[in-house]
Amino acid sequence: MPRRRPCPSHKKLGKVSLVGAGPGDPGLITVKGLKLIQQAEVLLYDHLIPKSLLGDAPRSAELIPVGKKHGAHSLSQQAIQELLFQKSREGKRVVRLKGGDPYLFGRGGEEMIFLRSRGVPAEVVPGITSAIAVPALAGIPVTQRHLAMTFAVASGHVTEDNSPIPVPDADTLVYVMCVSDLDKTVKGILKKRSAGTSCAVIENGTTPKERVIVGTLRNIVKKARGAGLVAPAVFIVGDVIKLRGKVLERVGKR
Repeated sequence: MPRRRPCPSHKKLGKVSLVGAGPGDPGLITVKGLKLIQQAEVLLYDHLIPKSLLGDAPRSAELIPVGKKHGAHSLSQQAIQELLFQKSREGKRVVRLKGGDPYLFGRGGEEMIFLRSRGVPAEVVPGITSAIAVPALAGIPVTQRHLAMTFAVASGHVTEDNSPIPVPDADTLVYVMCVSDLDKTVKGILKKRSAGTSCAVIENGTTPKERVIVGTLRNIVKKARGAGLVAPAVFIVGDVIKLRGKVLERVGKR
């Protein structure tokens, strides 16, 4: 029986790698992620990725910004996916560089399903998520024995269909994309937690521009607005906030 010949259209397809760039500090990208950037022929990158990582791509690489800001998208999600497919058809090694982790509110799952449905060789390279790294480097562990045994991550952004912002049942709540709808997020949490619950908002976490605003559910919106809080930021709610002073305490202070 004659051996089946591969489909000509599949012969030339290049591989697409969905790479998580991490939470902001360029040093927090994974070794595998950095290696793929260094080998990329085409690099499609998001708005919030550390721009210094672009310098690790080959000088011959095609760099394409496809980032999204609140209310301002350079390309639609469908257009980004079609572009990934197009560049793969050119036989190129394509890196889709996404902030944080591709599958945590990064629409990486949508992109992977799209590519798989068209027979494109694709892989995901997980990234360090801001939901854990940003609180950690600000002195806030999201879990702590005897204090917080569970944590949940949610989007703090009201969707187009105006679905309510979720309030998971967990000891520690972490909200990403929280700036524009922080008041709505807090209003929802207050239905389950007391106004005196500790919380914090961290702007530009893991970077030299980091700002940490600590308060309670009673006053955090006022504090954040008064400080002129801007995206990107992470909102953390729970008793683990109280650990910050101990975690950040200097060794010399005894």
